[in-house]
Amino acid sequence: MFPFSCFSSIRTAGGTSQPPTKPIRILITGASGGIGKALACDYARPGNTLVLWGRNSGRLQDVAQLCRERGASVLTREIDLSDGHAAITAFRADDDTSQFDTVILCAGLSDMKTASEKTERAETVLELGLVNYAVPSALTMAAADRMQERGGGKIALIGSVAAYHDLPFAAGYGGSKAGLTRFASSARIALAPLGVDVVLIAPGFVDTAMSRRIIGPRPFLVTPEAASRHIIAALARNTGETIFPWPFRILRMIDRLTPSVIRTAIMSRITADQKPRQPSSTRPAS
Repeated sequence: MFPFSCFSSIRTAGGTSQPPTKPIRILITGASGGIGKALACDYARPGNTLVLWGRNSGRLQDVAQLCRERGASVLTREIDLSDGHAAITAFRADDDTSQFDTVILCAGLSDMKTASEKTERAETVLELGLVNYAVPSALTMAAADRMQERGGGKIALIGSVAAYHDLPFAAGYGGSKAGLTRFASSARIALAPLGVDVVLIAPGFVDTAMSRRIIGPRPFLVTPEAASRHIIAALARNTGETIFPWPFRILRMIDRLTPSVIRTAIMSRITADQKPRQPSSTRPAS
């Protein structure tokens, strides 16, 4: 997730949060690594049904095996979420089988303008918008439509603190997460009467393959396992918006209180860089 995160209460989850003991049927996207893998392992227990989506088939099967060893029933799907129509069709097919009561939309991309580039690549900005905003938003509504027929459910959207700051080197990434943030707050209001809880989790730096591409410091870095605990707690408490770690909550408040002319002057001086992109994608496989 990116460095720099209100429409409902903001809390930090405790480090001892555990998944619910009642059997659940859960979909986790981006489950072949990072936060998604940590979530899958945390939810893996006898009685639970996990449907795991990811782009990297080999790593996805490794995660599935870990979860089966912990007693969970596991199904997997290799999928690229840049194809929104295919993702919606896949969700409906998997829900027909599993009837999800919990959906965690964890897959995402990260990218920025490198030091040698004058602008962000158009194709990259498009992919960021699809995978970080458009497709998870569509999947949220696909899930809510099914959940409301069954009396309710829980949906978690994984945003980023980048949504709350004007990042000149990552307009595509920050913009995609900002769109998801506004969608989540609106969907939470719209879907609550139907019994569907929507929570947004906005992490700072998480130690994943995505964030390791960044050249330079990653302040207040947290592990995927710690991020998983925050997400589990947010779902359990139905916390509308969770920003972590705590220094980024303070940065969010400072940003809101700073006059725009000063904020622009500060942000225009900030630079960042990342390691070269992989030839076939803007991201590590998830």
